[in-house]
Amino acid sequence: MFDINRKLYPFESKYLLLGDETKLHYVDEGEGPVILMLHGNPTWSFLYRNMIKELSSDFRCVAPDLSGFGKSEPAKGFDFRAASHAELIIEFVNHLQLKDVILICQDWGGPIGLNLAISNPANIKGMVLGNTWGWPLKGSLRFELFSRLNGGFIGRSMAYAFNGVWRLFMRAGFYHKVPKEVLNMYAAPFKKRSRRKQTSVFPRELIKAYDFENRIINNFKTIEHIPVLFLWGTKDFAFKTGALKRFQKLFVNHQTHPLQAGHFWQEDAWLEASQWFRKWYKEHQMT
Repeated sequence: MFDINRKLYPFESKYLLLGDETKLHYVDEGEGPVILMLHGNPTWSFLYRNMIKELSSDFRCVAPDLSGFGKSEPAKGFDFRAASHAELIIEFVNHLQLKDVILICQDWGGPIGLNLAISNPANIKGMVLGNTWGWPLKGSLRFELFSRLNGGFIGRSMAYAFNGVWRLFMRAGFYHKVPKEVLNMYAAPFKKRSRRKQTSVFPRELIKAYDFENRIINNFKTIEHIPVLFLWGTKDFAFKTGALKRFQKLFVNHQTHPLQAGHFWQEDAWLEASQWFRKWYKEHQMT
């Protein structure tokens, strides 16, 4: 594994043994209403570090690393598919007995978080969604091409040879310049070639996880009244305003605040995002 830069990520590392021996790493900082922060590909809970620092004075911030990402060690033979990650997150929430959860989700954290919500809507008090989706992407030419390229033989080869999938995503994902020491921490989990396969499975899952994604959209009625805050990076290369507009039609009770940020808005605009979150939370009195 890798060493964490504790100046950037000064949190106590905690672990749970879940599923078929997955050693799931997470941080659990602060006290108060529970915020569950879910990352996507190819990042880890490090993405939320500044928001955790900002919000943990008033909230309990829980941020896991998906299996095979960050400091989490996957079980032998773990397939890294979206549905498998989603099952572990449900188990994670149940094991920690997290109640009245507020979700913050981005990228693959969106479908995984939405799956958690439809599995137990009464336990979700609110959701923050940014630059993500919650429906099948199969049939979209843009995502079909992206998925086949980055999740097929070429993507797997690039990942193995030079961490190519990570390099592609991280080069395109930030709107503002990121310091080298920060980029090094994003890259650290994937330095070893044996730790890169998962970065190419998620792109493949964009169209391969049709049943998983379809289950979410088919059960949206169960969560449509949950308060939602959309924090949307307007400079994203992946999920643009079309995805946001579709979400806005699906949820009855929502607010939207565009951010001058890229795909990884938690890095680009963490303070603004945190401030909007506090304002939204106060207005809805989710205690």
